[in-house]
Amino acid sequence: MTLPLWPAALPDPLRAAYLSQRQDIRLRRAANGPPSFRRRYSSNAELVTLGIEVTRTGKALFDQFYDLDTRQGTLPFKMPDPATDGRPLLTEGGLPLLTETGAPILVSASWLCVFGEPVPSERIVGGRFEITFNVAVMP
Repeated sequence: MTLPLWPAALPDPLRAAYLSQRQDIRLRRAANGPPSFRRRYSSNAELVTLGIEVTRTGKALFDQFYDLDTRQGTLPFKMPDPATDGRPLLTEGGLPLLTETGAPILVSASWLCVFGEPVPSERIVGGRFEITFNVAVMP
């Protein structure tokens, strides 16, 4: 089975909507007394909230990806890491590393993820659609 790929025609997620949180894998040992925890799972996902602003055509593309390609969000998929993919690789001093031709070397990073809860929501902003959704990035 081939994993669905995030549609390249969709825009990069909005920076203002980006919110990342670690999945809490702790299980509290006792209800009373000082906090004491143990691990509930052997690994944890990263829970990320993303938003995109699209035209009606972009909304149709997102809906098709969600409804058909991921079967209403039940199948995992690969998408570019919006915080890392396409950013220049930097030296320790913060300067971009360049190729022999002077072009910056860009980082390539992708996520294996599934749609999280709640299901995607949308609102109309002007004549465009803002779609907000959560993904769980697999370890």
